[in-house]
Amino acid sequence: MTPRKFRLSSGRFYDLVEQAVARIPMEIRRHMDNIVITVEPRPSVEMLEEVGVPPGETLLGLYLGVPLTERSVMDPPLYPDTIYLFQEPLEELCATREELIREIEITVAHEVAHALGLSDERLEELGYG
Repeated sequence: MTPRKFRLSSGRFYDLVEQAVARIPMEIRRHMDNIVITVEPRPSVEMLEEVGVPPGETLLGLYLGVPLTERSVMDPPLYPDTIYLFQEPLEELCATREELIREIEITVAHEVAHALGLSDERLEELGYG
């Protein structure tokens, strides 16, 4: 495990999450009304196993929900989907506040893309490739 270059309180980290989300293009952000962003220190062992992350590696974020491409108008209303952001791995990856905001932005955009069924090509066009 790499020592974090800096550590933020959970409140300060949430402030950066808000700044990062505000930078995401409206094309993606407008679909976040029914998505809750939750910050956890690290992913649980169960989360890592569920998505097949090998031992020694970690996640920066995780989308849990039903992607729009798998929903039907006949389905009952769903609980909000959740994007988990993992504070410690994100902090370990970044050396500056600006890098951290950008990495949070990229992570949230990728997780929202899972919810929308956006292609990697479209994400690349939006600057998240």
